[in-house]
Amino acid sequence: MKGACGRLSFWHRENINGDNNMNRGLALTTLLMAFSGGALAEVYRCESNGSVTFSDQPCGTDAQAIEIQDNRIGGSFNQNLPEPASRDSGGQDKKTEEPEEASTCRFINSTDLRRYLVREQVVRGMTRDHVRRAFGNPPEVHTSPREVWIYQTRYYGALYELTYVYFRDGCVERVEYRKP
Repeated sequence: MKGACGRLSFWHRENINGDNNMNRGLALTTLLMAFSGGALAEVYRCESNGSVTFSDQPCGTDAQAIEIQDNRIGGSFNQNLPEPASRDSGGQDKKTEEPEEASTCRFINSTDLRRYLVREQVVRGMTRDHVRRAFGNPPEVHTSPREVWIYQTRYYGALYELTYVYFRDGCVERVEYRKP
């Protein structure tokens, strides 16, 4: 905008310079981002005079390139999974696996486990410690022929229900509720 003297007003001139500086900053940021990936590409390990140094450029004839894992935040859900079993093992492995009994111990995720403990529930696969946290110490324990913990539920002083918790291999195999 032209003022009375025919020059641009102070405010308009400031805006033009501000926009120009912003464009320069944006261009500089874009360039830095474009070249920053290459800076992390290689790291070299060098030994000299009994000390080890690391550099982004080869620092002598004995320089060794070091591979650095990408530690960026993010990823996919399958990164922590174990390697799949090899398929060339043949049909013999399946025959050897069938006779084995399935273990009573199973993984219970932490959210479900917390829910069971708050509700004072015992489910198949829980450990002895989980049962103690849900029901408390058992008033009656039998160890042979199999381990059984027996809990009593009383209402108004009268025995209402007996809870039998059967263990195998240190984990709950089944829970039975019986009337006395």
